[in-house]
Amino acid sequence: MKLLLTNDDGVHATGLRALQEAVAPLGVVHIVAPDRARSGVSHAVTLHKPLRVEEVVLPSGGRALATNGTPADCVIIGCRPEFGGPPDMVLAGINDGPNLGEDITYSGTVSAAMEACLLGYPAAAISVAGHRVRDFTVAARLIAALVPHILEHGLPPDTFLNINVPDCPLDDVRGIEVTHQSARRYQGALERRIDPRGFEYFWIGGAVTEGAQPVGSDAHAVAHQRVSVTPVHLDFTQYRLLEEMQGWGLGRVLDQLRSP
Repeated sequence: MKLLLTNDDGVHATGLRALQEAVAPLGVVHIVAPDRARSGVSHAVTLHKPLRVEEVVLPSGGRALATNGTPADCVIIGCRPEFGGPPDMVLAGINDGPNLGEDITYSGTVSAAMEACLLGYPAAAISVAGHRVRDFTVAARLIAALVPHILEHGLPPDTFLNINVPDCPLDDVRGIEVTHQSARRYQGALERRIDPRGFEYFWIGGAVTEGAQPVGSDAHAVAHQRVSVTPVHLDFTQYRLLEEMQGWGLGRVLDQLRSP
């Protein structure tokens, strides 16, 4: 088995190292990761500047490739023959913090898995749903156990997995649940600040709108100390509205514009 690992927390992140150590017995492991933290970059790809690739030595003694690009860039690079070649599966993570609900639209970790999916490779994004996570061992061991099952059953085209592991000891994990995306969202906030030289700058933030989450959602599963496994599809089409819009008569707009 050939596995490609990446993340958005940087090549030296503790979560990536834990994942590497856990999946190493499964086969050949290649790492291509950003040279620094790139959280929140979503599915950005580098188009207007050169991409640099540098080999680095990890604390474990293993080697990895670090790039000045985004997580999606890392997947594109890592799947090339000169940098490891086509993988059997791409694993993105382990992310320090949850990727639940609206997070998946912002997350570099999730977008790395999405890029692998676009390229035609099975992929999963893995996160520990905690804050300032100190121990990634539980999540790493769970993923190492899940990967053979995922590859045995396979994933449909244009589909990848978003996996969130509760931040608790293994004995306290209450199960593994297949879930749907929750409605967990952020209340957007923009803070205006003044730097020591008196110049204005801004800081984007915002608190999470928690609220009650429905049974079966990713946020509900994690809140009840269960591993959430969400199949994510690349087709964003809202099919119910699509059918309704067929009756809107949008073609008349052109007729109105063309009429004298």
